[in-house]
Amino acid sequence: MDILVVGSGGREHAIVRKLKESPRTGRLYCAPGNGGISKDAECVQISAMDLDGIVAFAAEKKIDLVFVAPDDPLAAGLVDRLETAGIKAFGPRANAALIEASKVFSKNLMKKYHIPTAAYEVFHDPQKAIAYIDKQGKYPVVVKADGLALGKGVLICTNREEAVHAVQEIMEDKVFGASGDQIVVEEFITGPEVSVLAFTDGKCVKPMVSSKDHKRALDNDKGLNTGGMGTISPNPYYTEETAELCRKTIFEPTIRALQQEGRPFKGCLYFGLMLTADGPRVIEYNARFGDPETQVVLPRLKTDFVDILMAVIEERLEDLQIEWSNEACACVVMASGGYPGHYEKGKLITGLKADGQAEGAVVYHAGTLCEQNSFYTNGGRVLGVTALGDSLEEALSQAYAAVQIIRFEGAHYRTDIGKIK
Repeated sequence: MDILVVGSGGREHAIVRKLKESPRTGRLYCAPGNGGISKDAECVQISAMDLDGIVAFAAEKKIDLVFVAPDDPLAAGLVDRLETAGIKAFGPRANAALIEASKVFSKNLMKKYHIPTAAYEVFHDPQKAIAYIDKQGKYPVVVKADGLALGKGVLICTNREEAVHAVQEIMEDKVFGASGDQIVVEEFITGPEVSVLAFTDGKCVKPMVSSKDHKRALDNDKGLNTGGMGTISPNPYYTEETAELCRKTIFEPTIRALQQEGRPFKGCLYFGLMLTADGPRVIEYNARFGDPETQVVLPRLKTDFVDILMAVIEERLEDLQIEWSNEACACVVMASGGYPGHYEKGKLITGLKADGQAEGAVVYHAGTLCEQNSFYTNGGRVLGVTALGDSLEEALSQAYAAVQIIRFEGAHYRTDIGKIK
């Protein structure tokens, strides 16, 4: 099968490399891809949000399957457009992708179907939101922009001043544009966080192995929030008992709820969970594979990836046994100096082989360019250096050993990925 992957980051590189392992994969394209992806697939200079361009390319090349990886094109209806053109696509239609594209929709869905989540209220008026925060008088409090905001639309406010500033920034200053037309004000809950990705064909849901993401820029969970500085799988907090509880109270009820709302979800649904003293709660849903969770989950997948994608599309997931490796996996993100704030691009990367890989690890390229067989930085998160091991310690030790070999000016990474408090 000729396959096109839409997207350009580390997640897409992990997807491309997993697809490459399948004997069912023919020609492999990525739009727009990046420097590292260009060593594993043919990169096509079409933006992920150029829906017309992607549909036209897929039709012209007679692509058998399009894998839509990022949130924006899913929310914009790329899967709907491809299906209308008679092209098979992996990912939810726009009406189901709303579970990520609108926090208000997802919170109201959970309330209606009794899916455990933090208490909340929705506001269209900034003054009413501030009055509600004052009335509650509890800090920290969480303020969320309704729409997609590049993963930056969630603000945890530790006092009134921060809360007022957050509401004004989102609703009045429109720092996230139209995503801030309405907001969710949510109670702050605590506990270990777990990411669980799940394959679903709209009826059956098959959770993948668990993972843990490290969001803060600096060691000991200090510094600004990022898109993710590293991940481990499995998540040490996620026991078999917890998994069963989540299946019964969260995973299956969510799929049923979407079906009942006339929005069947086909693709990968990401459950961002918090294990509170009162049981698991949903913090967020994503309508796609997470980044950098994908980088530690897919290396552990033993079943043919293309077989799973087709079972999802053809709604026969229930008949498929999905097998996972018992190994642990760790990913350490090497970022540009200054990320997630201002950073420079175009720094030469040394220590990588001609194929963009490094000794003893798999390197997923997130923000790189390849010119005349040299790699250069081209984003905030540059590389996801990943390794499997019989234990988490072994996987981490191999990943960090490879990190020591790779160099670029201003390179920044956390030294405590996988450390559990």
